[in-house]
Amino acid sequence: MTFSFITGFALGFSLILAIGAQNAFVLRQGIRQAHVLPVVLTCAISDAIFIAVGVAGFGALVEQLPWLNAVAIWGGAAFLIVYGILSMRSALNGNSALKAAEGDPGPLLPTLMVCLALSWGNPHVYLDTLVLIGSVATAHDGHRVAFGLGAVAASFVFFFCLGYGARYLAPYFAKPSAWQALDIFVAVLMWGIAYSIIF
Repeated sequence: MTFSFITGFALGFSLILAIGAQNAFVLRQGIRQAHVLPVVLTCAISDAIFIAVGVAGFGALVEQLPWLNAVAIWGGAAFLIVYGILSMRSALNGNSALKAAEGDPGPLLPTLMVCLALSWGNPHVYLDTLVLIGSVATAHDGHRVAFGLGAVAASFVFFFCLGYGARYLAPYFAKPSAWQALDIFVAVLMWGIAYSIIF
């Protein structure tokens, strides 16, 4: 059981470690110290739901219904392209970067809606949690729950470390130019992920 938990933790952590749309958003919120707890909880709980469904065997259903994958790919790519455009527009707008640097958290509800869209609209999340983790969990027959709990624990540890650790970068983002650079990076990243998803 301990081995299954550790294996699940290691796999979950390695899959989530790569910088993606969701991670970039959590990093941004953490640097701004804006709604950090609701954001990291939303991301971690969303991952926990995906992992639980994947470990329960939904991965096999996704493999049998290719149209689900197509919907996830095109829907996710469209969202990433739009999010990239918004980030680039923010980078070109010095005032908005300055407000971000000043720490204006903005309203909670729109922030959580973007967070949910990034969590539930990313095809990579479905492939990683439902299909990959779900498939590997079958090798831990009898200890699948421990394996799943390990993967869920990895998600909570990662998002809390990313969200609350990002505050140490806040002094570097006191200037609008730093926010502009981050927004450009996020925009290019979103477009790159969208391109990789489509092609």
